[in-house]
Amino acid sequence: MARTPAELVRAEPGPPFEITVDGRAVTALPGQSVAAALWGAGILAWRSTRGGGRPRGAFCGIGQCYDCLATVNGEPNRRACLVTARPGDAITTQEGHGRAGLSV
Repeated sequence: MARTPAELVRAEPGPPFEITVDGRAVTALPGQSVAAALWGAGILAWRSTRGGGRPRGAFCGIGQCYDCLATVNGEPNRRACLVTARPGDAITTQEGHGRAGLSV
């Protein structure tokens, strides 16, 4: 059954939880994407480009541009704007192609 706007206004999310970004604790909210949690923590870049090592973060926010790639729980090349943050997730800054184990 679909919720009415009045029900959604009163909806209360679950409690915040922690993820880590390059070993730093960051607070996330249930249903929040990894990119949104990083933005909320003031982290705007979590990848460097293959050519030149330029910093990148979220650009389009809808999974089309691939600028927001990050290594999530050891899996490289995850689009942070599409990955829902989960308690205990470990996000690692991704360098270039994102082979597992590379970080900056």
